[in-house]
Amino acid sequence: QIATQISVLIAKVARVDCPRQWPELIPTLLESVKVQDDLRQHRALLTFYHVTKTLASKRLAADRKLFYDLASGIYSFACSLWNHHTDTFLQQVCTGDEAAATNSLERTLLSLKVLRKLTVHGFVEPHWSVEVMGFLHAVFERLKQFLECSRSIRAENVCRDRLEKTIILFTKVLLDFLDQHPFSFTPLIQRSLEFAVSYVFTEAGEGIVFERFIVQCMNLIKMIVKNYAYKPSKNIEDSSPETLEAHKIKTAFFTYPTLMEICRRLVTHYFLLTKEELMMWEEDPEGFTVEETGGDSWKYSLRPCTEVLFIDIFHEYNQTLTPVLLEMVRSLQGPTNMEDASAILIKDAVYNAVGLAAYELFDSVDFDQWFKNQLLAELQVSHNRYKPIRRRVIWLIGQWISVKFKSDLRPMLYEAIRNLLQDQDLVSHIHLQSVLFFFNGCLPVDDFEFRTDQFLPYLESMFTLLFQLLQEVTECDTKMHVLHVLSCVIERVNMQV
Repeated sequence: QIATQISVLIAKVARVDCPRQWPELIPTLLESVKVQDDLRQHRALLTFYHVTKTLASKRLAADRKLFYDLASGIYSFACSLWNHHTDTFLQQVCTGDEAAATNSLERTLLSLKVLRKLTVHGFVEPHWSVEVMGFLHAVFERLKQFLECSRSIRAENVCRDRLEKTIILFTKVLLDFLDQHPFSFTPLIQRSLEFAVSYVFTEAGEGIVFERFIVQCMNLIKMIVKNYAYKPSKNIEDSSPETLEAHKIKTAFFTYPTLMEICRRLVTHYFLLTKEELMMWEEDPEGFTVEETGGDSWKYSLRPCTEVLFIDIFHEYNQTLTPVLLEMVRSLQGPTNMEDASAILIKDAVYNAVGLAAYELFDSVDFDQWFKNQLLAELQVSHNRYKPIRRRVIWLIGQWISVKFKSDLRPMLYEAIRNLLQDQDLVSHIHLQSVLFFFNGCLPVDDFEFRTDQFLPYLESMFTLLFQLLQEVTECDTKMHVLHVLSCVIERVNMQV
C-alpha cells in the first residue's frame, strides 16, 4: 500500500513536470522494469503504470500531443514487456510453480494496464499502427489461454483471483477501444462477436466462464449492436464507407440461426430464476424484491445485463426475432404441470421476455385476448409452486398496460389485484409485486386510459389493504413505493378519497 501511494505521488508530480521538466523519468522507469531484482522490477512497473495512467488522463491538445509522442516511442517496448511476463506466467502454470506464477501474473497485469492506456489514448488513428492492431488481435489468443489456465487453478488459490482480474482487464481493453475508436475497431468486429457469442451462447464456455466475464462479453456484443457509428443512414448514400463496412460485417454475422440461438439461450438459460434467487425470495421476499428492482449490487450483476442485451438485440432485429419469441409463447399455452419446476421457471422466463419486448410486440400480440383467456386465470392459481408465475403475470401486465390494454378490462384487473392483496397466505410473496405493478403501469399521471369511475368501487378496499401493507413492510425502499402508490391513488381520485 505504501509503494502504491509513492507511485501515485510520483505520477502526480509527473502530471505537472513530465516530460519537459522531468525528462529522465520515463527512461529511468523503462530501465528499471528490465532489472532482474523482482522487488525493484515490480515497483518500477507499478510506478510506470500510474505515470502512464495519469499522463493519459490529460485532455489539453498540447498534452495529448505529448502523450501521442510518448506512446509511439514506448509502445513496442510495452508490448514486448507484456508478452515476456505473459509467457513466463503460462510456463510457470504448466510446471505447477504457483508462487512464481503469482508473481509473474502480477507483472502481466501491470504491463497490460500500461498497454490499455497507451492503446486507447495514445494514438489518433490506431488502425494505422501495425503494432496496435497486432496487440489487439493477440488479446483474443491470450484470453483463450488464460481461460484455459483457469481450469487448472483451484478456486481458493490466490492466483485465481488475479487471473480473473486479468481476464476482465483483457475485455476492458476491447470495450474501451471500441468506445473511443469505433471505426478503428471495425477489423475486430467479426472476431469479437465470434469470441463473445462462442463463450456465452455455446458449450465452448462451459466450466471456464465466470459471471463477470459473461457480463463483459455481453457488453461487448451490446456495444457493437447499438453503436451508432455502425448504423447506416436511411439514405445509404449519406453513410460513410467505414459505416457501411461495419454494417456489412454485422449483417453477415447476425444470421437467422445465430440470432435465434442467442434469443433462445438468453430466455431459456440466462433469464431462469436461480436456486439462490428462489431461496432468497422464500427467506426474505421483501429484500428480494428491493434487490431485483434496483438494489446496488443488482446493477452490477448478470441478470440486468442479460435483460438489456435482450432488449437491444430484439429492438435491432425484431422482424427476425418476433416469430421466435411468439413460438415460445405458443408452446406454453394452457395449464402448467405443478410438479415440473423447470416448466414453471421456463414460463416465467418467457413471460419476462414478452414484458421486456412489449413495445416491439405491439402489432404481433393480442394482449387483451391473452389477458382474458390465460393470464387472468393464472393469477387465480393458488398452488404454492405457482408463485413465480403469479408474480411474473402481475409484472407483465404492468409492462403492457401503457402499451396495449383495453380500458374496459381494467375492472377485472382491479378485482384480481384486490384478491391477491387480500390473500394472507400469498401476501408475503405477491403484495410487493402488486404494489410495483401499480407503481409501474396503472396509476401514473400520463395514463390516459385510467377512468376514476371504474376504480371507485375498489377504492376503499384497495386503500385499506395498501395502508395495511405500509404497516407490514420494513424496508425503507418498499415503504416509499407503497407511499408513492397511495399518493397516486389520492391524486387520481381527488376528493373521492
